[in-house]
Amino acid sequence: MFASVPNPIPARMKDLNRAKICDVNFMEFVKAWDGPKDAKPSPNEAILEGSALDARGFRELFESQLISRHLDLMARELRVQNKVFYTIGSSGHEGNAMVARATRHTDPAFLHYRSGGFMAERFRKLPGMDPIMDSALSFAASAEDPASGGRHKVWGSKPLWVLPQTSTIASHLPKALGTAIAIEAGKRLRSGLPIPDDSIAICSFGDASANHATAQTAFNAASWTAYQKLPAPVLFVCEDNGIGISVKTPNDWIAASFRNRPDLDYFYADGLDLANGYADVEKAVEHCRRTRRPTFLHLRTTRIMGHAGTDFEIEWRSFEELCAVEASDPLLRSAAIGLESGLMSKMEILALYEDTRKRCFAAAEDADQRPRIETLAHVVAPLAPYTPDKVMVEAQRNDYQATREQVFGGEEKLPEAQAPKHLAVQINQGLHDLMAKYPETLLFGEDVAQKGGVYTVTKGLHKAFGNRRVFNTLLDETMILGMAQGFANMGMLPIPEIQYLAYLHNAIDQVRGEACSLQFFSNNQFANPMLIRIAGLGYQRGFGGHFHNDNSITALRDIPGLVVGCPSRGDDAAMMLRTLAALSKVDGRVSVFLEPIALYMTKDLYEAGDGAWLTHYPTPDKALVIGEPRVYSPEAKDLVIFTYGNGVPMSLRAARDIERKQACKVRVVDLRWLVPLNAEAIVREARECARILVVDEGRHSAGVGEGVITALTEGGQGGKPMHRISGADTYTPLAGAAFLVIPKEADIVDAALGLF
Repeated sequence: MFASVPNPIPARMKDLNRAKICDVNFMEFVKAWDGPKDAKPSPNEAILEGSALDARGFRELFESQLISRHLDLMARELRVQNKVFYTIGSSGHEGNAMVARATRHTDPAFLHYRSGGFMAERFRKLPGMDPIMDSALSFAASAEDPASGGRHKVWGSKPLWVLPQTSTIASHLPKALGTAIAIEAGKRLRSGLPIPDDSIAICSFGDASANHATAQTAFNAASWTAYQKLPAPVLFVCEDNGIGISVKTPNDWIAASFRNRPDLDYFYADGLDLANGYADVEKAVEHCRRTRRPTFLHLRTTRIMGHAGTDFEIEWRSFEELCAVEASDPLLRSAAIGLESGLMSKMEILALYEDTRKRCFAAAEDADQRPRIETLAHVVAPLAPYTPDKVMVEAQRNDYQATREQVFGGEEKLPEAQAPKHLAVQINQGLHDLMAKYPETLLFGEDVAQKGGVYTVTKGLHKAFGNRRVFNTLLDETMILGMAQGFANMGMLPIPEIQYLAYLHNAIDQVRGEACSLQFFSNNQFANPMLIRIAGLGYQRGFGGHFHNDNSITALRDIPGLVVGCPSRGDDAAMMLRTLAALSKVDGRVSVFLEPIALYMTKDLYEAGDGAWLTHYPTPDKALVIGEPRVYSPEAKDLVIFTYGNGVPMSLRAARDIERKQACKVRVVDLRWLVPLNAEAIVREARECARILVVDEGRHSAGVGEGVITALTEGGQGGKPMHRISGADTYTPLAGAAFLVIPKEADIVDAALGLF
């Protein structure tokens, strides 16, 4: 494999324990070394002639490689003793330590799980940090793990700007690119970046992951950005080991696929050879930092010891192939460099190897004695931090009156001084208010800028706040949400728009697996606060079909830590926006603001021209408590209707008909907050009423109505006459047929009368 390295001593038997074989191979290789030897270089002298790496740098990189290797060996051995709980290792990828050395600890890093070498080397960037003990605590799932508090084995560090990645394959690439874009946006906005202005974002992944749709989304968006001469300093590091679990990557596929991709600058480096590879790594890093262009570093690696501890490669790979792969072990080449250069003797290398082993095992034994998570409360503590009093103070803060008047065009033009308006206008006014209140707020999505959105909800924002704060994106919801995370990582408050609820589903992992998981898996050290606006739900006339009348809320309901608000009227919408923005600012949370399209322009409630669904704009000192419902006719006790969104005006109209026909009093409860449901409030309202009707415009299976029924049953109200109306479990058809699959007012009336 390496011209200067004698063939390593092969494994003499087809042992299932390839970790042991690789361990023995290294020691026997060093002991058997009889190659040429140069004079010992000085610390600042090139490690080998023609190398860009000096002797000090090589020695430190080699030490980082050994730390990574012995953490892997330790994990394989101690896993069977239940002292360690993670065995996906970095063996064969230790050359990624070069990327850490060539970059800064203030360059945000989104790492592949085979990044042990990178982490060990980055730990050198700050004094007093211990890569072995910190990693051991993570392997052991210790509550003292500084990365995640024992919630997962992750590569992460707050002081080293390594944001934990725990999600699906390649799902971290969009937010890495988003972070790179946000670095440049922060400079233009002068919003005070938490890192130096010339930082770059680093993102590592495997060759198999490069094929994933989410990865391709990021590559395309990076090229799309650079094509327009917009800066996006992201360093994509493809660690090419030629295999994904057991599926081989075609020979030269990564080079063929990326070498000539437009506006994605390609570099290659040999990650198996520190002496030869380091110069090329440095070139890629320097290019990315200087040009501010997306850069693709194709780093040659290998994978030894299998995908994980449970991967017995000997069962599906030939013995000869395994030996050939193990012969390409980068630690063999590093040992050869140390010996050939005269920097290290055989005894020094073996002593360093064994000392590193002892340190890793000692740290693991120590970590095994540390506390672990033992209660549910401890598990969920960082999942959804919420300080309601502080959130309300922030939501009601009104110290930006001068800015408001400037934005709205004078005191007499402030929205609270205007006549009642419909929902779309009040959302628009609320967004103007938020952007005036928070200079770090950005609003972006498809068609939101000059056009003002397909329903004019963002009209005027681009003119008021300019291109830097209100802008259109490419047509890619995954990238919109990835970019939002990047902006949030850099201290801004993003308000991304997803044009229709149906468009969210192909990108929802950016919310489920990425945005909402960060606080949990970083033990609340990192957060990416954002307020996601989504237009959706049914009842839209004249523009039908399932893409524009999607009522599938289920995908949002089971995302841990997410808050979902759904207004039915304009004043609620403005106040809910304030609360959600404050939740992001104070507690770092992710929220969804679900806007019922069919109610955007609704003015009337009972009869044409009554204007009963228009509302006054609430002054900026007014906000809503998360979970607090709006109750209509709270004195009514004969029947309570629980609903939300379009169901609210429908239920109010139906209630008037029910009261006339049954001579009863009907209470209508607008839930407003769909995730999490306020079970206590639901039970409280139901307890005072004799009968219960749930009106859910979502689908029958797994809809909001199921959650309401569950809350009622668990709250002791299940014995009362009760009924649920919901949409059908079907896609929404076009034109008038759409109204056959969602609840109608007549359905509400009939169901209610059936309860008496």
